[in-house]
Amino acid sequence: MMCMWACLASYYFVSVYGGMYLTCLFLSTYFHSTLLCSMILSPFAMKPFIGVASDLFPIRGYNKKYFALYSILIGLLGCSVLLGLYHSGATEMAVIQGEDASQRLADIIVICFTAVVYEAAALDILGEGKYAELMRNHPESGSSIISFKFGWAMLGSLVTTIFVGPLSDAGYFHVLFWITLVLSLMPFYPTLAGWIPERLRTFQEPGMVKLCKGCLYDQGSFQEKKMPFIVITLCGLSAPLLAAVTTYADLAIGLVSAAVLLITFLVATYYIFPRTFFRVFLSIVIGYMGSVSVGSALGYYYTASEECVPNGPNFSYTYYVTVTGIVGSVVNFSAVILYQNFLSNWRFRPVLIVTIVIGSLASIVDLIIIMRWNVAIGIPDLVLFLLGNAVFENCVMTLQAIPFSAIFAKMAPPGMESAVFAYTVGIANFCGMVSSILGSGVIRWSGMVTVGDTCDFKALPTLIVIFRMMVPMLVGIPAVFLIPNVFQTEQLIDWDQEQWYENGSDVTQPSAQGNEKNDFSADSLHDHH
Repeated sequence: MMCMWACLASYYFVSVYGGMYLTCLFLSTYFHSTLLCSMILSPFAMKPFIGVASDLFPIRGYNKKYFALYSILIGLLGCSVLLGLYHSGATEMAVIQGEDASQRLADIIVICFTAVVYEAAALDILGEGKYAELMRNHPESGSSIISFKFGWAMLGSLVTTIFVGPLSDAGYFHVLFWITLVLSLMPFYPTLAGWIPERLRTFQEPGMVKLCKGCLYDQGSFQEKKMPFIVITLCGLSAPLLAAVTTYADLAIGLVSAAVLLITFLVATYYIFPRTFFRVFLSIVIGYMGSVSVGSALGYYYTASEECVPNGPNFSYTYYVTVTGIVGSVVNFSAVILYQNFLSNWRFRPVLIVTIVIGSLASIVDLIIIMRWNVAIGIPDLVLFLLGNAVFENCVMTLQAIPFSAIFAKMAPPGMESAVFAYTVGIANFCGMVSSILGSGVIRWSGMVTVGDTCDFKALPTLIVIFRMMVPMLVGIPAVFLIPNVFQTEQLIDWDQEQWYENGSDVTQPSAQGNEKNDFSADSLHDHH
């Protein structure tokens, strides 16, 4: 099963990189290309919907197997259409016909790449639900399963970065699409062969209803935990809708809608789940929303032409993607080993605080290069970026991702591992998407121009200091204290003590104060004070 993770990492990297390139090819501003890339990545915020569907609707007796197979077919279709567009000469024709034709083609490309990324997101959450179950049954394993998964993912990323940069510089993007097509098919046999361990479900089980030939409906589980399932499903469906509204309607409407949705999910989580769960959930929302994304503007700066940024870094894609990517992948793999050997025995709070602080300080490297201080003292951009950004930031990124992944897995209650894990991961991805949209708005409102012969990156240093250095620490560190200060080898939430939805009946749970009574049954939520 782990070879699927390596394939998935490669597949995701190639597809997303190609999608960002093509959308940028047809659009003239960072603002619009960032919004379209948010649309492409929206399937990762759809994970709650995918998790609930796989939990409630076994296909031919399996919760995960056929959802995974169908996602592979969807990804294959999207990739096939992309290849058809390329070899039919549609891209050249669109450029000749003008802006309207280019915009229509960009929309089609976005839909295709969204289908490609849907496969990656679906395979990801279906596997995550399984290892969340394993971590709940074996809490003493700590972050070992997460580290194992990350190790294989880093290997896949390393293999991919070797060829992405050179092919991009040579203009052979169609070769990347063919590679993506092959990678999209690689998980097919392992999935068909049943490498994801799961038991066969039958309609004789209590609460199971046969919808049609080959499709069951776990009505008993849904009726028992109706409200959680509904909220989790709505969370998964809101991501692509928000991305579409923001991209094709108005940025302000999208941001207001995002705020309303986040508040709604927080209120629903407060009333439905135990208080410990809500506090961890709130910490995730605050932490991810505190990381307003302006990173894509850095990509434009580093790879801009001499005409756009005179005397700038002017990195080639071979260097920016492949050389630094290979170094970064090796560093990421080393970070997994470092974490497993030295940080896996820490409590959650200190390890998160340390990684937040180091991650914020890592942006100093970007600031030094943009201000050209390194050139003033004789340090070439290539050297500083490689030693600083590629090594430092990649290491910190991995050290942050592992404990958060462990937290997501340990929040899942028994019987709803896939759905609740998907909910927490989905809300994190949703917040990440919103922060990306907000970042595109910040770039737009700052007056920055990222393409053309009249580029203007004057506002970039200020944005880096505020949104990549100060805000993550000022917002993220206080949010960490909402998470229980337990060791990573301990349960984050004691579901037996919480007695959440025990036997599907109304249960009384202790509040944060210890003596307040709260009823969390689905049928009595309207009576909650």
